[in-house]
Formats: sequence, structure tokens, C-alpha cells
Amino acid sequence: MRISLGENAKMALDTLRENKLRSFLTVLGVVIGITALITVSSILVGFYADISVYLNDYGANTVWVFKVAPGINTGRMTAEQRNRKPLTYEDAQAIREQCPAVQEVSVSVLKRVYDFNRPPVITARYKDKEVSGLNYSGSDVNYPDVYNTRPYIGRYFTEAEDLHRADVAVIGYDLGKTFFPDGDALDKIISVEGFPYRVIGVFEHRKGQLFQNPPAEKQVLVPYFTYRKHHPADDEHFIGAVAAPGKMAEAKDEISAVLRRTRHVPYSAPENFGLSSAEEIANQFKQITGSVAMLTAVVSSIGLLVGGVGVMNIMLMSVTQRTREIGVRKAIGARRRDVIWQFLTEAVVLTGAGGVIGVLLGIGISLLIHVFLPRLPSAIPLWAVLLAVIVSMTVGLFFGIYPAVKAARLDPVDALRYE
Repeated sequence: MRISLGENAKMALDTLRENKLRSFLTVLGVVIGITALITVSSILVGFYADISVYLNDYGANTVWVFKVAPGINTGRMTAEQRNRKPLTYEDAQAIREQCPAVQEVSVSVLKRVYDFNRPPVITARYKDKEVSGLNYSGSDVNYPDVYNTRPYIGRYFTEAEDLHRADVAVIGYDLGKTFFPDGDALDKIISVEGFPYRVIGVFEHRKGQLFQNPPAEKQVLVPYFTYRKHHPADDEHFIGAVAAPGKMAEAKDEISAVLRRTRHVPYSAPENFGLSSAEEIANQFKQITGSVAMLTAVVSSIGLLVGGVGVMNIMLMSVTQRTREIGVRKAIGARRRDVIWQFLTEAVVLTGAGGVIGVLLGIGISLLIHVFLPRLPSAIPLWAVLLAVIVSMTVGLFFGIYPAVKAARLDPVDALRYE
């Protein structure tokens, strides 16, 4: 059997070499379908891995609390969500004191958020340089521990500076590079919303290629009470809480129970606040990438179907052209299954070659994306390569059955007479 398969494969490869153009045009649909599958798979896998690294960099055990659940599906808030009462500084204190499963809590204050798609435009200036679209907020001294970040230049502000409302700020990595390309940022005075702040630190760069300019990189973080001194009307609060190892579920339940009490939510009423975590947001991304992958699979299937029909057409033509050859083989003792395996092997080799070409093209496109669009992450998963080759060969096996059976059923006497 092994020798027979080897001979059939050799004959199939000889047929491919003799009819290169015809063979390529036959499996063009397979090539297109596999190329699309590999390319999109590499982008989706790289994208999801980049998102996971970026979110986990903030802390896998961190719970984010806001008046609506933070996440990628937030989008435009409903009227009920916009009218919700903001969280308060006292809510954060209650979580810190009444949640045993929570190790640390940080609270930040910022401008009111009415639409996540259109955040308020905040501008910072240093001499003749100006940067818009800042993430400007006030936070307490627990921020570095909760969000797993430290200044790589300078330091974070102290509790004394917070209580005394000192006009100091720690800025994001990209903002530091823009204002101070030489790295000399410490003790420089920047203006944010018309208020002067002395820079005492620059945050380190966050992980993740896709998010080279996320809000954290264009950040101006000042002490909580300093922010309230300059912006007493801003009362939107965002709370971060670090759950004890292995107690994420308990921490969320405790936070929910505390906030329902502090915000006077009736037992039967839905929560008027939202909880989220890195894992939940990553799962949301996974659902989205899964939907895109499903759509890609459908589009690729169309190409594979077209390629399969082309293979069947060519194989039927090949059976007709090689009728006398089939008659001779059967006359000297070839059995039906021998003829079937001959043509099935040829079909599988044909579509398998198309699959290999598609994989190579997909890998090439992925590498070009990595070179010319470095911010768009791409990673070629081994399972996608193996699946692509297997699927392409399966297409040849499926669409080659009918021509192979037709060839095997030819009567040797009639086949020898065929002109």
C-alpha cells in the first residue's frame, strides 16, 4: 500500500509539472481561500495576544469600577447611564474598609463622561509645544500599586503632597517624549487646562504594540485633592481594586454588595454601577475576534468551494483524456481501488499544493504587515498552518471522489477501444 501511494503521488507530481498553468488555475480558489485564512488568523491571533498583554500589564487581579461597566462594548451611553449618580471618594473608602477579599484600592477623579466615543478635549502646553486629547485626572497614592505602573524617571507624589494639594504631576511616557525629548523632564512646569504643574515623574511605557498611544501614554496624573482644588465641579470617580490571589469572584461580590449599600440600591433593582476586569475585557475581544474568524472562514470556504469544483472539473477531464491508460491498467490487473487511489491521490496532491502556496502567500503577507505596519500585531499560529494544509487536502479528497469512482467503473474493453 505504501509503495502504491508513493507511486501515485509521484505520478500526480509529474502531472502537476507537465501542466503547471492548468494546475495553478485549477487550485486558484484554494490558494485564495487559504491565503485569506492564514492572513486573517495571523492578525487576529497577534491582535488578541497584544490585547491580553496590554490588559494584564495593568494587573490580572484588578477590578475596575465605574458608573457603567468599563469595556470595549461601552460605546455611547444610554440616557439612564448618563444620568446615573457618579461614584464617590467615600465609595472607595467603603470598599477599602469593608471588603476582606480586596488588598488595595485606588480612586481617581476626572471630568464627567457622557460619551466614551467623544471624551472631553484636554490640552497641555510646555513652552511652544501643545498636546491635545490628554487623559487628565487626579488620583491617590495607591495608584501605582493598583495599576502596576511606576515612573521610570523621577518619582510618584506622596501622601503629604496630596493632602497639601501640591501642584505636582506625573506624566505619561509619550507626553514626556513629546515635551522633553532629551529626557530632562523633572521640575519643568507644564500647563494643563490653564493650571501650572511641576513635573516630578514620567511613567514607564506600557506593554503592547497596538497601543503605542493609549490614554495612559498621554496622561497627566495629579494628586487627588490637588485636582479637586482646581476643578471642584468635576465629580466623576473611577475606582480600581486589587483582589487577593484566587479571590477575584469574592472581591467582585463584596464590592457589589458594598456599593449597593452605599448607593442605596433596592434589593430588587439592577445595579447602577459597573464592574469589569482585564479577563472580562479580554474575553470581549475574544468574542469579537471569534466572530471575525467565523466570517473569514465563510469567505475562505467560498474560495475552497470554487477551487474544489475546479478540481472536480479537471479530474473529470483527466479521466476522459486517460481512458485508454485506465483500460490498460485494468487489463494488466489493476483493481478498482487501485484506480480510485490513483485519482484521489492526484486530486489531494493538487489541492495540497494549492494549500502550501496559500500558506506561503499568507506568511509572506503577514511578514509584510509586520514590516510596513508594525503597530498592527501579527503572529502566525502553527495550528492555522496545519489546519490550512489539512483542509486543502480534504477539499481534494472530497471533490476527487466522483471522478475517481467514475474512472474505476470504466469497463477495460470499452476503455481500450476509446479513441
